[in-house]
Amino acid sequence: MAMQTGKEEYKRPEVGKPLVDMNVVPLIDILLVLLIIFMAITPLRPSKLESKIPEKPPENVAVTNPLALVVLVEADASGRLAGLTLNVEPVTEETLGEKLREIIAARPPDQRSVFIRAPRNTLYGEVVRIIDIVKAAGATPIGLQIDDLPER
Repeated sequence: MAMQTGKEEYKRPEVGKPLVDMNVVPLIDILLVLLIIFMAITPLRPSKLESKIPEKPPENVAVTNPLALVVLVEADASGRLAGLTLNVEPVTEETLGEKLREIIAARPPDQRSVFIRAPRNTLYGEVVRIIDIVKAAGATPIGLQIDDLPER
């Protein structure tokens, strides 16, 4: 018996048989070229992006939509109706329906929405009475807003 030394004999591949080993030298060359290209391009790209952020509007200027109809309900400490305002014009319960009918009649059907804005302490019956007046004037849809919601 012969002693094995740990080395196997080198066998030549037979002629006509495919080589099983993959030649990775061309792949490494491509990888190195790409690495050099990316290293050269990196300093050329902009490192600082400047962006323009809109300034915060002044707090005392109210931006209003001219097409929005807002009925502002003012209530006293007991929750009773103290006054009404249609957009910026003070109105009474009797004139609210007439003014809304005039404004809504001149608008197309998709712009007939009215928002009712009231403080939290307003009695439910008072707000329902204003909703009935607005609904009778032809407003649809009617949105309700709470006056003293905290801002996030």
